[in-house]
Amino acid sequence: MKTTKKNNEGIDEIDRRIIFATQKGLPLVERPFDAIGKQIGISANEIKYRLEVMLENGIIRRIGAVPNHYHLGYVANGMSVWDIDDETVDEFGEIIGTLDYVSHCYKRPRHFPAWPYNLFAMIHAKTRAEVEEKASAIATILGDVCSTYEILYSTRILKKTGLRLCSPQKK
Repeated sequence: MKTTKKNNEGIDEIDRRIIFATQKGLPLVERPFDAIGKQIGISANEIKYRLEVMLENGIIRRIGAVPNHYHLGYVANGMSVWDIDDETVDEFGEIIGTLDYVSHCYKRPRHFPAWPYNLFAMIHAKTRAEVEEKASAIATILGDVCSTYEILYSTRILKKTGLRLCSPQKK
């Protein structure tokens, strides 16, 4: 691998070009990293390596699909919020986060007395009844470590975007 000098923002010009080339999604081709490499003039392996380094260094948080659940027919989306024993919230968060109907699950601080919830899990389903069934299944998994929960239903779609950079300067 080439070693490059990083600027004081933690990324160099090649990293910027990779981010710019991928920020709207990977190309829908059989070998997307090859296509990006051809576009910016480096190998697919170098792109994968640099993305891995950026992940490890916290420059980017994740690489993943961002589906539009509404277009897929999942129109009853509910953020389930759970009051979990603090000693087990990480353990159970890992379990809940692997469920196929949970798109993201994370720990958040409580704000007593009005907000006792410390675990959030976004549930996707086609009907509210399905969301409630899935929340009930989560409650069964959590058992006695959960005191209470609520489901907060989505009322509008928020735009989902990741890191965005301006077009790299042409040299």
